[in-house]
Amino acid sequence: MPKRKASSNGYVSKGQRPNVRKDIRKATRREYREDLLRVSLNKMEAWKAGKNPWVTVPNKGADAKKMPRIKVRANQEWGNPNGRYKMADR
Repeated sequence: MPKRKASSNGYVSKGQRPNVRKDIRKATRREYREDLLRVSLNKMEAWKAGKNPWVTVPNKGADAKKMPRIKVRANQEWGNPNGRYKMADR
């Protein structure tokens, strides 16, 4: 039997250019980043979901004056999200 001609699924975009204006994207991001509670809650939810987001914490090292805040991974700061909480043995 002869091969059939492949049917087209329509036009597929190459995804080269954004479909939202740059100033609108910047304003949306600026608004989101100003709401520190929402940002931190999203990071905590990502951490609980098993992802390992970056968090900014106060620097406890010797160069604290030079860099008062540093970025570390959430697992390093908060521990393993899947680990069990264990009360101190008495």
